[in-house]
Amino acid sequence: MKINSLLVVLAFLVLQSAPAQWAQGKGNGYFKLGGWYLNTNQHFSASGDIDPNVTRSQTFVSLYTEYGLGEKVDAVAYLPFFARTSRYSVLSETTGQEITPGEDINSVGDLELGLNVNVHKSEHWAVSTRLIFGIPTGEDQGGSDGSFQTGDGEFNQYLAVLAGYSFNIPNRIFYAKAHFGFNNRTQNFSDELRFGIESGFGFFEDKVLFIARINGVESLQNGSLNAANSAQGNIFANNIEYLSVGGELNYFLNDNWGLSVGIDGAFSGRIIAANPSFNAGVFYKLQ
Repeated sequence: MKINSLLVVLAFLVLQSAPAQWAQGKGNGYFKLGGWYLNTNQHFSASGDIDPNVTRSQTFVSLYTEYGLGEKVDAVAYLPFFARTSRYSVLSETTGQEITPGEDINSVGDLELGLNVNVHKSEHWAVSTRLIFGIPTGEDQGGSDGSFQTGDGEFNQYLAVLAGYSFNIPNRIFYAKAHFGFNNRTQNFSDELRFGIESGFGFFEDKVLFIARINGVESLQNGSLNAANSAQGNIFANNIEYLSVGGELNYFLNDNWGLSVGIDGAFSGRIIAANPSFNAGVFYKLQ
């Protein structure tokens, strides 16, 4: 496998930004059509330093869904039905002539399917467990050199515990939530610990919701896969590690429909892109 995983991990974490700790309830749901984009010309090396690389971009268009199968059980799906990865042309600084031509591929991304089970719910608190299966439907060795990827080529299982707290102050929504999980990876990838915290606050009679979040991945360094070509700033490598910070604005058009826009980026890491990513979407709450 070539390099990278931050983009897919971040794309999943960003586009799945929904109240995962609180069960949707039978017959209710949350659906988000989202786009995610990263343009990167630098990366965190294996030692944690920031180094330059040939400019690459990654785009995902996806549908994220949570649907209540019962009062305490939700089906969860992340469906990246369009994915594009590109490498820009390399030009001579003296002559302006093209040294390396640009290249891109279009495909689908890796599918994520799973269940969210509510194990505790009170007036303010909710705790749930989540099991997600990562299905390698994306391209893992595309392009002329095999480094053009929209997926990592491995089947993984992610088990997490999620906890959330919400209340009104006064007549304004506020919530905070956290997650911690273990990602079991195959194909000689190292297993991972994933964790994060998030808070949201409503403004303008809760027509606008601002979300701030921090997410992280820690590799257990127990895989034998070599992170070849990681210096090129690709995104599906083995042994990635990072801490990222992000923000998102959600605008509610009515009780069911809304729009979102956000930005996320790693402020420290290893073998990952060092530029921010951007996301936008439209969501619908079935209730």
